[in-house]
Amino acid sequence: MAALPLTNGGSPAIASPELVKDTALMVSRDVYLWNTQIPATLNARDYTDPAAIMKSIQPFSMEAGFGAPVDKWSFAMKKTEWDQMSGGIGSLLSGTGDAGDFGLFVFFRTEGDLRVRLVEPNSPAGLAGIKRGWRITQINGNSNISTAGSSSIVNSVYYSPVTSFVFTRPDGSSVSLTLNATHYAEKPVLMDTVYHMGAQKIGYLLFNSFLGNTAQISAEFQRLFSKFASQQVTDVVVDLRYNGGGYVSLAEKLANYLVPAGANGGVMMKQQYNSQNSSNNVTSYIAKTGALQLSKVYFIVTKSTASASELLINSLKPWMDVKLVGPSATHGKPVGFYPISAGDWYVFPVSFKTINKNGEGNYYNGLPVNAAVADGLDKDWGDVNESCLAAAIRNITTGAYYRGEQQTYLPSPEIMKSNSVLDEPFIKVTIGKDL
Repeated sequence: MAALPLTNGGSPAIASPELVKDTALMVSRDVYLWNTQIPATLNARDYTDPAAIMKSIQPFSMEAGFGAPVDKWSFAMKKTEWDQMSGGIGSLLSGTGDAGDFGLFVFFRTEGDLRVRLVEPNSPAGLAGIKRGWRITQINGNSNISTAGSSSIVNSVYYSPVTSFVFTRPDGSSVSLTLNATHYAEKPVLMDTVYHMGAQKIGYLLFNSFLGNTAQISAEFQRLFSKFASQQVTDVVVDLRYNGGGYVSLAEKLANYLVPAGANGGVMMKQQYNSQNSSNNVTSYIAKTGALQLSKVYFIVTKSTASASELLINSLKPWMDVKLVGPSATHGKPVGFYPISAGDWYVFPVSFKTINKNGEGNYYNGLPVNAAVADGLDKDWGDVNESCLAAAIRNITTGAYYRGEQQTYLPSPEIMKSNSVLDEPFIKVTIGKDL
């Protein structure tokens, strides 16, 4: 097949599980970015379902300059679950199915110190009043909370239908709450505000996902950037620290608000497919939107910043001064895919890579930060004393990221490893533009 298979239900439903698996492997042999590396001996019927087949092709993704396979993302999902997730109903966790979740997401700050990193406002956790920065001291009556139990925490916090918690608030008071999993409408734009810092007016945008209702998200972009322009914002900080990606089209919309007017008409990014599908290659161009004029932009990032988030950052680098602040380099996913129909499943074999105007891509090790700053898990969103936001504001107002000596508190390798376990269930996606 020279062209990509039909998506979004464009192919007929396939009743036989064996034929569904055959279809999953067949389309991978066509569109997979490293399709020539898939051995002819690979048999779809040796695997339990399309999800297992997507895992099976990942080892055949050797890329020049890297000593191990680079693909960690090809996946498959039942259509009903993907339709909910991509439309912004429910969380960005894979595998929650019909049960939903609590809308409560956690990381370790230090050993034994488990913190709420993010709460979806419309979720059970959000409606219960739980906030980022609260410490979890008990889960289902168990107060032995440590990094060694990260897998158990994943099950209790992300995949359980009901879990009881004890939280310690910032004022030292405790509260016991029991949460019941459900589906809810996500809120990708979690916060926007303007800080007046002397001569600088700093716009802050907390953006958690490029998935969801694209019309609503586009309207939110228009609203908040109109506000930034009307308040004569001089600098912008975009918080993408847990943004695992989504639609390329939304990344481009956000980029068009951030770029300077002089970039208008220039190359934003290129989507490139394997040699068998090179006719699908596409170049996107900048269409400056809004009145905001910036020469520099700050992004707050972590290892959870992935896919379309990284595409946004990489696309802007040739056109303006881009600064990254956070505890580590970003996730490292310069590739994307489409939902391809296979019976009642969608399969997502990595099918294209992205590069910017200067041909820069292949950041499989992540995009490095300009300032290594701890994720301020003990502070709520928008707190100017939260370490990452404070570092960005300090650089804008003084030219330095750190107060006095360079900040030394960063997560230990053990904490980073544990938090990777707590982050692993979250989907990392770059969903390409329609052909």
